[in-house]
Amino acid sequence: MTAHGAAGLRRTYLNLGLGELAAVVVFVVVRPGVAARLGDDGGPALWWALTPLLVVLLQGSAYWLAARSWLPGAGRSGSPRRPGMPRPAALTYRAFRLLDPVLLAVCLAGLLLSGATGGALVVCLLVWAFGALEYVNYFVVRLSYPVARWFALVGRRRTPALVRDVARALGAPAVAAVVHPGADGAVHPGPDAGGGVRR
Repeated sequence: MTAHGAAGLRRTYLNLGLGELAAVVVFVVVRPGVAARLGDDGGPALWWALTPLLVVLLQGSAYWLAARSWLPGAGRSGSPRRPGMPRPAALTYRAFRLLDPVLLAVCLAGLLLSGATGGALVVCLLVWAFGALEYVNYFVVRLSYPVARWFALVGRRRTPALVRDVARALGAPAVAAVVHPGADGAVHPGPDAGGGVRR
């Protein structure tokens, strides 16, 4: 990967990480207003629904921001470093991949037992489902693509960048090389399975 291509990816990863973090802030800020509209039972149910979504978004934000440091050429000038996710980070995200479904299941049970009914229950279930989709998108199969190409690309069931990084760091079987389109129109090796970054 050229220095220009790596710098472009680092900027993209920064935008992705800050975007996920901003989404967390927005959800937390608007929650009281939404809860008030859902009624007494809807407020607790909304927390059950939001919790896994916020957790996965924070995990995603941390991944994108940290991944900037292990892209090729990310080391200090004159001190080249081997690109790739550090093993402790890979072990942490492997644990997240196993624990997040447990969190989703517990929160779904809490939501259903919270007493929310009718429209409040539907809203909370949709929020919970959004969190489940975010989990799938980061840890199972990539779901996020540009709208114009979504139907053409989602069926390819590409492995998320995070999962690929974890596999490389932990010595899993090698995966095919991936390319990222650079600003110069050329393609450069990159860590994502989709020929581009997640969003």
